[in-house]
Amino acid sequence: MPKAFSPKEADEFFAALAKSNPHPKTELVYHNPYTLLVAVVLSAQATDKGVNRATEGLFKVAGTPEKMVELGEKGLTEYIKTIGLYRNKAKNVIQLSRELLEKHGGHVPRDREALEELPGVGRKTANVVLNVAFGEKTIAVDTHIFRVANRTGLAPGKTPRAVEDKLVAVVPDKYVQHAHHWLILHGRYICIARKPRCPVCVVRDLCRLKDKTKEGGDGRKKTSRPRKRPEPPVRRKAPRR
Repeated sequence: MPKAFSPKEADEFFAALAKSNPHPKTELVYHNPYTLLVAVVLSAQATDKGVNRATEGLFKVAGTPEKMVELGEKGLTEYIKTIGLYRNKAKNVIQLSRELLEKHGGHVPRDREALEELPGVGRKTANVVLNVAFGEKTIAVDTHIFRVANRTGLAPGKTPRAVEDKLVAVVPDKYVQHAHHWLILHGRYICIARKPRCPVCVVRDLCRLKDKTKEGGDGRKKTSRPRKRPEPPVRRKAPRR
């Protein structure tokens, strides 16, 4: 087991992330709490870029629960069919839109239990909505954050909930508001899955990973130029005798 982060180290860890990215924010495009909720539901097992491409047109015609219900499941699938699991996601989005209208007056509730009762909404999605839309100090744990927390030793855990609980305990209060975004962006662009870019990592001195990558000045694998094959010697014809 790697040595646990001390409060001072945890503070230094997030101070470094904050210095490199003072104003982190979600890469999902949204216009209000409702479109944020829909975007996060659609982002399960999909990339933010893929979701943004799909919702660019969708949110122009269905940016409220009322308009989404009017669009219907069939109409919705036409916009999101490029996203993985789109059929099931379409069902959830239409149903959660109906429930928002029936139970919450068409508004996204600022309450974890109420959010998690909506179709397609789990703890991670609820945490994102509470943090981004309402400014709550929650930390959603996705695959990137799970990897960063375990690889660095910041908050090791076998499950997303275990990692979340440890992050809540270790992250200094002044950094909790943006901790989710710092960690997810760090995992997405620096502490990547296959070959982390350790040489350009701002928290590499605090990271508990033993075998840090070294090759490539930017943490990427060096690409060597193909060697030129020597040209064959020119055979000269022997002079006629």
